[in-house]
Amino acid sequence: MEAEARLDLHGLRLDAAEEALFGFLSRARQSGMRLVLVITGKGESPFTRHTLHGAHYHEAPERTGKLRSALPVWLGESRFRGQVAGFQPAHPRHGGGGAFYIWLRKKR
Repeated sequence: MEAEARLDLHGLRLDAAEEALFGFLSRARQSGMRLVLVITGKGESPFTRHTLHGAHYHEAPERTGKLRSALPVWLGESRFRGQVAGFQPAHPRHGGGGAFYIWLRKKR
């Protein structure tokens, strides 16, 4: 599957990024989209490398990006849970460890 829309959060403060993400996901779900791509970046660590899958990919010590670390926390909050069915790191061609696929719940 290909993402139907994408949001790039690079350069945003945490509070602005969270609001942008919420608005983006709300509009995408309202439009009937099911899969979107959100780009957070990988952080500034000199040890940053691609992480495609793993049980604790967002907790890896070499991954210090604030947006990258915050996104899984936000998606677990109650206001996001009604919109989000699941998420995982993106394929390398879509940003790898610096981006996430987010599956949206069906619109009712």
